[in-house]
Amino acid sequence: MKRITSSLLLGSSLLAALPAHAGQWLLWHGESLTYLYGKDFKVNPDIQQTITFEHANKWKYGDTFLFVDKIFYNGKADPGKGVTTYYGEFSPRLSLGKILDQKLAFGPVKDVLLAMTYERGEGDNEAYLIGPGFDLDIPGFNYFTLNFYVRNTEGSRPGDNVWQITPGWSYTIPVGKSDVLIDGYMDWVPDNDQNKRGTYHANLHFNPQVKYDLGKALNLGAKQLYVGFEYSYWKDKYGIDSRGNLQSNQSVASALIKVHF
Repeated sequence: MKRITSSLLLGSSLLAALPAHAGQWLLWHGESLTYLYGKDFKVNPDIQQTITFEHANKWKYGDTFLFVDKIFYNGKADPGKGVTTYYGEFSPRLSLGKILDQKLAFGPVKDVLLAMTYERGEGDNEAYLIGPGFDLDIPGFNYFTLNFYVRNTEGSRPGDNVWQITPGWSYTIPVGKSDVLIDGYMDWVPDNDQNKRGTYHANLHFNPQVKYDLGKALNLGAKQLYVGFEYSYWKDKYGIDSRGNLQSNQSVASALIKVHF
């Protein structure tokens, strides 16, 4: 399964990287940088600053999202990672409706996709995810996606062959002469996995951002400069059971500045 998933990830990334030309392979793309500052993180050091690069695109046969975090621990080093670390995800999806040239719409579902994600962090932190994805038509939302994955961990650490359910959303609220954008995702792993290295516990990570379009308010251009906060609620963070010796239930609001370019 890992080999199949990695091959599909590589193939879809090569297709998504094709330049726009007469065939209109690349329909749109966008990049951004985000700065976050927050306190009261669990498992890792309490105070963290994060700089995040994000890229999103939509192309002829699907879409792609990727991000890379550079995390700085303030005042205390992490025992396993030192004073800084990194984490990233690459998430391409292939539209079955567009590939088959068929309208795969029913109820609130606009399209059916093959969803994949590659996760990579420092040390023994690597996983491949694959499963069905759905684009949903929910009134008022800019977009709403729902992906079901089977997680495949690299190496021998626990957390292999468990399901993950990941909705993602974006919603805009007009406020005066500008807008508030609420977007984010949730990762819910409902299963446990255990092997000789330990136990990966079921966990839930709810991670929305609430952002005011400051650029639009200052007549600098809409959807370019945002300020606000990111909220991270993580029950049993990293699959660590909070009933054990280590407190792993996290609830953190981080100040946010985001620039799109």
